[in-house]
Amino acid sequence: MDEVLLRNLTPSVLGVLVRRGADFAAAEDAVQDALVEAVRGWPADPPRDPKGWLITVAWRRYVDAARSEAARRRREDRAEEEPPPGPVSTADDTLQLYFLCAHPSLTPSSAVALTLRAVGGLTTRQIARAYLVPEATMAQRISRAKRTVSGVRLDRPGDVATVLRVLYLVFNEGYSGDVDLAAEAIRLTRQLSAAIDHPEVAGLLALMLLHHARHATRTAPDGSLVPLAEQDRSRWDTAMIAEGVDVLQAALARDRLGEFQAQAAVAALHADAQAAEETDWVQIVEWYDELVRLTDSPVVRLNRAVAVGEADGPRAGLAALAALPGSLPRYVAASAYLHERAGDLRAAARLYADAAHQAPSLPERTHLTRQAARLNALLGG
Repeated sequence: MDEVLLRNLTPSVLGVLVRRGADFAAAEDAVQDALVEAVRGWPADPPRDPKGWLITVAWRRYVDAARSEAARRRREDRAEEEPPPGPVSTADDTLQLYFLCAHPSLTPSSAVALTLRAVGGLTTRQIARAYLVPEATMAQRISRAKRTVSGVRLDRPGDVATVLRVLYLVFNEGYSGDVDLAAEAIRLTRQLSAAIDHPEVAGLLALMLLHHARHATRTAPDGSLVPLAEQDRSRWDTAMIAEGVDVLQAALARDRLGEFQAQAAVAALHADAQAAEETDWVQIVEWYDELVRLTDSPVVRLNRAVAVGEADGPRAGLAALAALPGSLPRYVAASAYLHERAGDLRAAARLYADAAHQAPSLPERTHLTRQAARLNALLGG
């Protein structure tokens, strides 16, 4: 059974049913039923036209699912109108599904779950395992999301920025359970890139590739975090980096700079350095300046302050950091790092310990606690 083929066909099959007039929730259920039947029957009797087979079975499942007498009559009408066997339309409805699953009426978590189910072709169980929640909880979340978008008609251009935000959220979930969400996000973004010609789609794809190329070196065998400067760069995926750089350069050549392209440019500069001390921090600061112009994000300003500390010295970085609110995520950790670089080990140790208490995850908390312990050992206390 070719799981990748099934998952790649899922959005186009679902799109055909929706285009024929099926409401989204019922159509999605019908497609899932067809996928189950494919898993059972294809290994012994693979169809000559997998997409056509799935459309036929899913449409029948949809028609059979109507419950009321009125629905039964409509079902019979639709059955009579069922297109005769023959070549399947080559129209690609995947893009509309992206926009539907990333509808502004959905919460980010619901949009991510619905995208993974409807466009990614993952099962509810796989999504639940990836997010470390009970399957029943995830099923309820997906059901609510489907009900929310069932009456939505996509008669206007969708918001590409919202779709990209959802895919970025998927990517940032990384790996947990039996589904590598970072790899899944890359697969979906490739799919989106094939469906729409947009430089920010390419920018996001480049950013994902450049970050994922370092995936194997981000954690030690014991699960602890390995900072970028300490990672074994010989283990970075050079083919993935080369692809990311090529995709980014093609996007930048169109002179329509966006947030994801600028972030990818920063990641490319890190990937280009053979050693941490060879990193071109001056250029990185310039790209952060572009990001500040594009987003005016306090988090971007915080990352820029750390880059300034590398380019112009830790005191300059601390001065840039002082202009930002101390409530920002990882503000204290950044301050600890810059104080250590400035030679103020006592203040850095205290700040690392404070940052550990605020850390959003156990690996990050462990890393910061170890940093504080390392400096306290140097201070003799």
